[in-house]
Amino acid sequence: MQITAKQVKELRDETGAGMMDCKKALKKAEGDLEKAKKVLREDGIAKAEKKTDRATNNGRIESYIHMGGRIGVLIQLNCETDFVAGTDDFKNLVKELAMQVAASSPDYVSSEDIPTEVVEKEREILKNMTLKEGKPEKIVDKIVDGRINKFFEQICLLEQPYIRDDKQTVRELVKQVVAKVGENIKVVRFARFSLGD
Repeated sequence: MQITAKQVKELRDETGAGMMDCKKALKKAEGDLEKAKKVLREDGIAKAEKKTDRATNNGRIESYIHMGGRIGVLIQLNCETDFVAGTDDFKNLVKELAMQVAASSPDYVSSEDIPTEVVEKEREILKNMTLKEGKPEKIVDKIVDGRINKFFEQICLLEQPYIRDDKQTVRELVKQVVAKVGENIKVVRFARFSLGD
């Protein structure tokens, strides 16, 4: 199937992906624009996974004040180069993450940051609770695993459903930007302040 320059331009305008990537995606999708977008997204996330080991020594620290000064957030987001740190995609991402922290009040960046003793204590509480509910002992561990994952969704920024689209996690949002800008991006830390806490 022949892919036209007009199709490539249209896909590029909508996704921001490179021309060659757009052409390959359109060929794979047999000229279907919507399927090509899906192909680009899947390829981008796969490429993003490969970038996670690369050093991130540049980035931005962003502040966000919400509710007339009642909630404030400071967040540090790193990337590989100062060029990417200055792009609109990166700036928008760090703002979105700051708003996510203000709205959802996570305690940790990811589940890897939670101290082992906190996870073990929560697992023990959930196990006792599940046994008291009368669940069969052979499936208790499976139920507890599911509940631990829900616990992570509540307290870990990257595991939380994204406030603007709860069908994706914050981690997936970050991966989409990684795929778009072509660099590793890492949420380093954040602090949330709230009057009355």
